[in-house]
Amino acid sequence: MDVQRLRVLRELADRGSVTAVAAALSYTPSAISQQLKTLAEEVGTPLTEPAGRGLRLTDAGVVLVAQAEDVLAAVARTQAAVDALRSEPAGDVTVSFFPSGARMILPGLLTRFAASPIRVRAAVVDMTPSDVPALTADADVVVTHHDELSPHPGHDARRWVSVPLLREPLDVVLPPGHRLARRRGLRPADLAGEDWISVNIGWPVDDVLRTIALRTGTRPRVVQRINDFAVTEELVAAGLGIALLPRYSTDDRGGRRLARRPLRGMRAARRVEAVSRAATAARPAVAAVIDALRAEAAAVVARG
Repeated sequence: MDVQRLRVLRELADRGSVTAVAAALSYTPSAISQQLKTLAEEVGTPLTEPAGRGLRLTDAGVVLVAQAEDVLAAVARTQAAVDALRSEPAGDVTVSFFPSGARMILPGLLTRFAASPIRVRAAVVDMTPSDVPALTADADVVVTHHDELSPHPGHDARRWVSVPLLREPLDVVLPPGHRLARRRGLRPADLAGEDWISVNIGWPVDDVLRTIALRTGTRPRVVQRINDFAVTEELVAAGLGIALLPRYSTDDRGGRRLARRPLRGMRAARRVEAVSRAATAARPAVAAVIDALRAEAAAVVARG
């Protein structure tokens, strides 16, 4: 089997259409279709089938994609070993961040590579955990997050490498004059009946709010859904509601305008991770960036 054809099949699995694969690999759609047809003939079984106007993988295609990632990772590791004999890691590494993760980690990461032959190219993307596999098709590393009480997104370990970066607690944030601001910690039952500023449904912070609802048996009254934590801080400071905000990646950690209180009686945090395709993670420059992400995350936690 030709390695390039395996790569085409992997891209179809992640990008979802022949047109998208053609654009990503700089081929024509007809050339991509021919590559897929030839690969199926080599394997001796159909790998794709019609789905509406497009294609989807057959069961055999799904199995081969997982094996293809092993092959592509082995090729990448071999190339990396040869490259290591010639020079230090270098080149562009693309990293996609969720917005508050970029605020928390990106400045330090870029500083670490300011004088390095590795050039970090960053992008900020609103993402949910389910978006991550597709995002790794265009980014070498995706810095993502998920509620620690929710099931892990469960990326196939043969296809994706997931590196834990940090655990970020979520605190209850209130206007300083709020009736609950006098307490040193708050339990879920204390928060029943409050107006909430939350995030869009499906984002990790909203998962924690739903857990609070299950614990208290009451439905939170969400008055606004805002994915920008800086805007949420302004709304809370104006007395328009309370919110759950991550401890390390928001501005008002000194309590000048907001009262920040830990949530007692339940675990409330998000896990931040770096996810890459297995073949991509084998590149020395990518591995160096992932190591730097871990170091920067540790520095964030140490600063508190």
